[in-house]
Amino acid sequence: MTDTTLRKLRYAMVGGGRDAFIGAVHRKAMALDGQIEFVAGALSSSPDKARASGRDLGLADDRNHGDWQTLLADELKRPADERIDFVSIVTPNHVHFPVAQAFADAGFHVVCDKPLVHTRDQADALVATVAKQGTVFGVTYNYTGYPMVRQAREMVRSGQLGDIRKIVVEYNQGWLASHVEGSGSNKQADWRTDPARSGAAGAIGDIGSHAENLVASITGLEIESLCADLTAHVPGRMLDDDGSLLLRFKGGARGVLIASQISTGLENDLRLRISGSLGTLEWHQEQPSQLVHLPHDGPKRIFTRGGPWLCEAARRASRLPTGHPEGFIEAFANIYAGVAADIRARLAGQPADPLAADYPRVEDGARGVRFIERTVASAQSQLKWTPW
Repeated sequence: MTDTTLRKLRYAMVGGGRDAFIGAVHRKAMALDGQIEFVAGALSSSPDKARASGRDLGLADDRNHGDWQTLLADELKRPADERIDFVSIVTPNHVHFPVAQAFADAGFHVVCDKPLVHTRDQADALVATVAKQGTVFGVTYNYTGYPMVRQAREMVRSGQLGDIRKIVVEYNQGWLASHVEGSGSNKQADWRTDPARSGAAGAIGDIGSHAENLVASITGLEIESLCADLTAHVPGRMLDDDGSLLLRFKGGARGVLIASQISTGLENDLRLRISGSLGTLEWHQEQPSQLVHLPHDGPKRIFTRGGPWLCEAARRASRLPTGHPEGFIEAFANIYAGVAADIRARLAGQPADPLAADYPRVEDGARGVRFIERTVASAQSQLKWTPW
């Protein structure tokens, strides 16, 4: 490899300033492996707050911008050996599309938080732009970065469960069990329950999209039709805070998907069960280092993160020996490591190693947008089944 591909990759961030939860998670994840450095940003929709946030994080004045348009214009003026390699977009959902479209169209690599955009037309436009420009575009469905999720993917796709018959995925939280939005004390609740900023769905868009992606990433199955029930339990709430779906997959498998943010007392309870003709797998995000395998012809097995008997994708996603806890930020870091590997391969003019460049693509984000749209359509319909 050349010096160009050995240097740290440079990134800018849009959003993620003071009081933002997810921006700090992304920055910590990118710093974890020492491959990527934070050099520029437009960290808030408020110019003053954006610049103050950049100063807090040590950005140089000439790369600390009040808005993303100025950030993009400045990067385009810089010599190629000074420019950012990619932009990370961690804004509320309504800002994703214009920023991602502008940077991708300018030839920059992009990483965007989920859900990708508000509409299928926007998603299709991004997919087309990325294909035209030949750039990297990652979507931070971070749960696919967990080592045991990658172990589950290998076991399912290699046939160790046989023919997949039943999938149950639940994502339960309780943080929106009361009307906390509008009080001024919870910025996350304010924008995530606002249709103008969050989009057409609440819990289904915020956490249901993670559940859909987890199923698709592990099994590779495609939804054929769905039947959805969405509810806003908290009086005055404009978007759903609870959803239940029945799923039919191509090939005959059946599924249940639950996404709830009013499950009082629950924290970040994402769990998955996949049953096939030869056995079942179970994974729970709050105990992410374990994957339970229940074969039909043998005793229950519990795989643990870091073990030498795991598949290569799972081993690569671990940084510490077995028994040393790894979790949420490391899973994010694995997504960014995959993006970085793809960018470095392109800088070197080589095809990327699929095991190294393992991350959700723009097409995954576009499928997630369609999932949200079809779920909302189903919930509004009197028909039992809504085709995909």
